Amino acid sequence: MTNQGFRSNPVSIDEKKALDRLLALLAIKGPTGHEKAVAEHLTRELMSLGVPASAILVDDAPSRIPVFCEVGNLIVRLDGVLGGPRRLFCAHMDTVPLAAGADPVVREGRIYPKGATALGGDDRCGVAVLLTMISELKRGNLPHGPLTFLFSIREESGLLGAAAVRAEALGLPATGFNFDGGIPEDVTVGATGAMRMNFTVHGIAAHAGIHPERGVSAVAILADAVHRLEQAGWHGLIRAPEGSGTSNIGVVQGGDATNVVTDRIILKGEARSHDRRFLERIVTAYREAFHHAATDHRNEAGACGRFDMEVEDSYTAFALPQDAPCVQAAVRAVASLGLTPRLRISNGGLDANWLTSLGIPTVTLGCGQHEIHTTSEYVALDEYLVGCKLGLSLAVGTVP
Repeated sequence: MTNQGFRSNPVSIDEKKALDRLLALLAIKGPTGHEKAVAEHLTRELMSLGVPASAILVDDAPSRIPVFCEVGNLIVRLDGVLGGPRRLFCAHMDTVPLAAGADPVVREGRIYPKGATALGGDDRCGVAVLLTMISELKRGNLPHGPLTFLFSIREESGLLGAAAVRAEALGLPATGFNFDGGIPEDVTVGATGAMRMNFTVHGIAAHAGIHPERGVSAVAILADAVHRLEQAGWHGLIRAPEGSGTSNIGVVQGGDATNVVTDRIILKGEARSHDRRFLERIVTAYREAFHHAATDHRNEAGACGRFDMEVEDSYTAFALPQDAPCVQAAVRAVASLGLTPRLRISNGGLDANWLTSLGIPTVTLGCGQHEIHTTSEYVALDEYLVGCKLGLSLAVGTVP
């Protein structure tokens, strides 16, 4: 593929400032739902770069999100001087809780957390890429078309910020580019879908030392249900003739005392698949397993347990065609930097899931994050800097 539509001269950036920008962002505490300090930092930086206050918006997404949000999505709209469709660039401001209090240190071409925390490169790398793009556009007075920059909230707790953003607030972009990944050569054109499963398992309380036979243990029902799911291949990695996916129960809460047969357990789980019908089949398997486990566990009087189950969509799977304008633009931009683009599909959810469903086809690009969500997390500086140049190439290029 050619580089038609992009500047013939390779883009350049102030690499020291780009690094300083990333280090400053990594040091800001902002776990999911608590992004206010990050948004305030970005607003100060944007205004210092000459972005007018009228171009900066904090939206009302928290009014449509059913959990606590310290701040809304931060949106920056630059109209530019060139024509063409509006392009969206996005990254999420929040990190996983494990990254709270991260102290970034540079060592041998990488950034690591100094202590026993995650680093938060997911997705402060993407945030720094977007901020560097705006800085370079302003510093070089580079001509560009209409651009929107979305710094989203609560990505790590279910893509909630992107799910609640309004296309009108973004200026109705035609295409999107999400910076939230590792290797810059990877162009992520699709991602899995997911459903949340919330259970309440009800047993029957009884004194565990005097009359345990009068009780029905919610713990036993849970154990039986999970055993059934594992035996049938519906728990963990799922591979079946009709499809594939994953499932997990990640939160288990219940019990008040060791001498009481547990009568109530609250569970939170998820199921994922690229195939909507197979995703629903996984959820059905969970419902059937808990039904059989609950009705099979009875006390001496014949009373059995029961369960309540609520299911909700987390995000919808998508896969963009290779000839989609955003895919073609990303491929050309990667190639323009001397790299070999590789199209891939993600098994994790991305803000691109919701943006694409909103009518903004969005690819996701890498910017140096590795071993995310762990204490072994690091940022590869060379890849981060390439991500900055890739974003700038897309900002000053022409998306067909």
